[in-house]
Amino acid sequence: MSRRISILPDAVADQIAAGEVVARPASALKELVENAIDAGATDVRVLVEHGGKTLIEVADDGCGMGREDAVLSLDRHATSKIRSAADLTGVTTFGFRGEALPAIASVSRLTLTTAEDDAEGSELQVVGGRLEHVGPVARQRGTTVTVRGLFFNTPARKKFLRSAASEARAAYEAIATLALAHPGVGIELVQDGQVRLAAPPGQLEADRLIAVWGRDLVGTLVPVEHAAGAFRISGFVQRPGDASPSGRRTQLFVNGRPFRDPFLVRAAEAGYRAAIHPGDRPSLYLRIDLAPSEVDVNVHPSKMEVRFRDRIGLERTVEDAVRQAIGAFVAAAPVGDWRPMPVGATDIPAGELLASLFGEPPADARAPAGSDPEPVGAADPFAAGLTQLFDTFIVYQAAEGVVFVDQHSAHERVLYELVMASISGQGAPSQRLLIPATVELTDEELDALERHRDALERVGYSVEAFGGSTVVLQAVPTPHPRFDAVACFREMIADLARGRFGGWANPLERFGATYACRAAVKAGQRLSQGEMRALLLQLFATELPPHDVHGRATIVQLPREELERRFGRR
Repeated sequence: MSRRISILPDAVADQIAAGEVVARPASALKELVENAIDAGATDVRVLVEHGGKTLIEVADDGCGMGREDAVLSLDRHATSKIRSAADLTGVTTFGFRGEALPAIASVSRLTLTTAEDDAEGSELQVVGGRLEHVGPVARQRGTTVTVRGLFFNTPARKKFLRSAASEARAAYEAIATLALAHPGVGIELVQDGQVRLAAPPGQLEADRLIAVWGRDLVGTLVPVEHAAGAFRISGFVQRPGDASPSGRRTQLFVNGRPFRDPFLVRAAEAGYRAAIHPGDRPSLYLRIDLAPSEVDVNVHPSKMEVRFRDRIGLERTVEDAVRQAIGAFVAAAPVGDWRPMPVGATDIPAGELLASLFGEPPADARAPAGSDPEPVGAADPFAAGLTQLFDTFIVYQAAEGVVFVDQHSAHERVLYELVMASISGQGAPSQRLLIPATVELTDEELDALERHRDALERVGYSVEAFGGSTVVLQAVPTPHPRFDAVACFREMIADLARGRFGGWANPLERFGATYACRAAVKAGQRLSQGEMRALLLQLFATELPPHDVHGRATIVQLPREELERRFGRR
């Protein structure tokens, strides 16, 4: 009987491994730079030509290798990072499989130059997986890996590479991601003779982010710092007002390792609920730190997918971290150049914001907008210059600058949170009309009325059919003295029927946003001192004071230092 089963030759097995680990030049770059970082490098220099098709070179100042280790490193599954299967639980190094270097060598012409401290260097040359030369060489401590003619001996794989420009972009993204993951390591990328990235060692995380993502985008981010249970979440997320349907960037790290996870991105976006317009996609840069035993990084050869022991808990923590960050005062839109804010500034819950800015808040912090409360306590928190500009913006002096508040957006945020609480609770108080109001509706508007009848009753509207397309308003809500209940009803039903506030996944949230927008005080309405004070107190008691329900800013800060800089005092 003829044999049908045979053991693959090492050269074929290496090429199969290369297909898993080294799908394109960017994959080889990622593996080589991670090896350099694992070797303790503080500076890594990367050269790429023709998108990596003709040349890839990674030079580092890490620990280097002796000649015996250098030769052994080219054998498949040779690694210095694990010794037993138990080491795979909680592995903390970035490369650990022992596949990358021999896999790359099997499909290229590879030269490895390395040296340890005060030792003679070694040079190894490999062609298509075959070691052809080992000899001495002069080199300072560290390692250089030069890869030429990637996939030269596997033409079927080589023809599936994209254009040089596409491969160059992928190579840049791979290096940029590693530069973000390791701000303490200096990384330089030179492509076709041009420096594409120059990140010096020892950078602050915010400065490294500016170097990679650019100052314009980073200027729209606010810091994240949150811990719960086994998880610690840090990084930066985009202000709701700067999110857009396209052009967003996302980067996730777990214990310093970049990875992809659409479900965690979705959890982060859930933190923006009722703070951005449906369809907007904010940029995210989040680091997740947890015990190594709580995450499995050995899921895929590329190590871009991981598994978490408590995924549900992590998703909840990520959502809470984002929610807390965009609810903090530092998430308010700034005037002037962005500067890294102290991470601790995001630790202030929205409900404690008045105390942090002005001292203890008055006892009537939830006084209804429209009343004229007198502050309780030794000091009025808005005594320092509370005024109204253009009958639209409320302005006051804070501890470290001037704050501008859009009265309509602010009241919209207040009403939205009150409405959502009313819908889920006992409902809001209403006022019966002495003379019921009749309203003519279209067929589409009548359908919208029926879909949202329960929510309308909970916010205070009592609506009855009158005949044909006419309905009667028997009772209406009373959110503030300037509220036109009938006009609000007409506009709200029209919006709900025509989908003007469409895109909300939750119909009740859509209703709440529509009602809050139509019921809020309008731009151009003059407010008394008491009304302005009450509105601000209510705003700062909400969960997300810096943003209305459409993602627009409710608060704009003008820091004192920015004012002094513009007048030449700095």
